[in-house]
Amino acid sequence: MKITVTGGKGGTGKSTVATNLAWALSKKYHVVLVDADVECPDDHILLSTNLSEEEDVNLFKPKFDYKKCTACGLCVENCSEHALVKFKEGYPFLMPTLCSGCRTCQLVCPEKGAILDDYRFVGNTYHVKAHDNLELVTGLLGEGEERSYPIVLAARKRALSIPADIHLFDTMPGTGNHVAAAIEDSKIVIAVSEPTPLGEHDLEMILKLLKKLNLKAWIVINRSDLGSTEKHKEIVDKYDAEIIAEIPMNNEILDSYVSGVPVVEKYPDGEAAKIFNDIVRRIEEVM
Repeated sequence: MKITVTGGKGGTGKSTVATNLAWALSKKYHVVLVDADVECPDDHILLSTNLSEEEDVNLFKPKFDYKKCTACGLCVENCSEHALVKFKEGYPFLMPTLCSGCRTCQLVCPEKGAILDDYRFVGNTYHVKAHDNLELVTGLLGEGEERSYPIVLAARKRALSIPADIHLFDTMPGTGNHVAAAIEDSKIVIAVSEPTPLGEHDLEMILKLLKKLNLKAWIVINRSDLGSTEKHKEIVDKYDAEIIAEIPMNNEILDSYVSGVPVVEKYPDGEAAKIFNDIVRRIEEVM
């Protein structure tokens, strides 16, 4: 079963929700938690684990054999990223940081062997056992890199190669292809929001994406006592979603966040743990 925790806006508490649900579910099930926030992964910090079992992620880039290249220009004309330019001599030249690795240049080239396979490093994935029944797979974008999508795909592939009862994805902020790649094929999508104007705006954005993906969302409103949730209820009704939990400001969550121990473990009888355990029971009802 695949579950995804998302939300559009950064800083709403997606990682807090994801790590606590993963920990609580791991009491009964084998869980693989996937930190797909590859630009700023922090699930390992919230679980007090160190990243290990590093694997490089390399992206295709074209390598030109100018002895075979006829300078026809088809590769330059068809590069949607404008990563290829032509010199006065007519030969193509690659600007690597603009290349998305799509291989279009290689596919349209009429001269066999004129464009060879080459690769560049774009990031890493990691795998660590965080708890008895909980494993963590993390993606991390390389320094200076701008394309998070290949790292999310690599983390997804590595995570899904591990047999488990539940794969739980913690996405990046936003609604781009890097988020859609993490959400795809989910049975349950939990969108975390907050009662602020930005929270309302980004909740509607993520619900639009989920509608396109034909997925229904469960909504968790974090820091629910910051302001009114009436606007959230209007948005949720508009997109046929459902608010399943409201989490008020809570010192237990703050303390668990600082200590690197999920609140469901540090304060198992507290109000916050009760909320997370109620969500776990809802998940079990649809498993």
